[in-house]
Amino acid sequence: MINIAIDGHVGSGKSTLARGLAQKLGFHVLDTGAIYRGFACAFRDRRSQNIDEQMIENFVKDIKVDIFFEGDLQHVVINGKDYTKHLREEEISVLSSKISPFPVLREKVRLIQRDFADKYNCVMEGRDIGSVVLPNADIKFFVTASEEVRAKRRFEQNKDKSLTFNEILKDLRERDYRDEHRKVAPLKPADDAIILDNSNMTLEQSIDFCLKCMAKKGLKI
Repeated sequence: MINIAIDGHVGSGKSTLARGLAQKLGFHVLDTGAIYRGFACAFRDRRSQNIDEQMIENFVKDIKVDIFFEGDLQHVVINGKDYTKHLREEEISVLSSKISPFPVLREKVRLIQRDFADKYNCVMEGRDIGSVVLPNADIKFFVTASEEVRAKRRFEQNKDKSLTFNEILKDLRERDYRDEHRKVAPLKPADDAIILDNSNMTLEQSIDFCLKCMAKKGLKI
């Protein structure tokens, strides 16, 4: 199996890139961020105000995760409830960042990810794919863009404009800090990752960049 790892900052467009690249290659794609967001949705439903290690351990024990696809849309089902339409809510984005550092939760997701990679030629994206989840991936990319560009993208995705651009920029900076400084699997490029700064690139240009890198590496696709 050929496994492609894509990591990067929030708002960098790594999910869109992963889907576009997988479509070009005829590969499967797993949006691992969506799995964490699914956990965040289920955690929110418990209406708990406290987040600590014991609570997360108890939470994970009761969780059954199912992933299925409708066309290109990845559905995340937790304990029989499909949370897909809620995954991109800003509240879920923030909550996901808060619960994802807990080791027991990350191990649960890691098992899902590795099982997927063993079965399919795939593009897998997240924040620790190349460094932790798939350290032996055939090729690794780390996607980023300037803070302002990433905040603008998230602002445009926030259709009801419930948050201002400056509020989104502030949250993005805080999330970057949490992601980069967490004790478990901090966000950083793998040693052998190829850096892709797409601040001034279209999606097609980003996909072409990845395909050229794969060709240079001699990957037969």
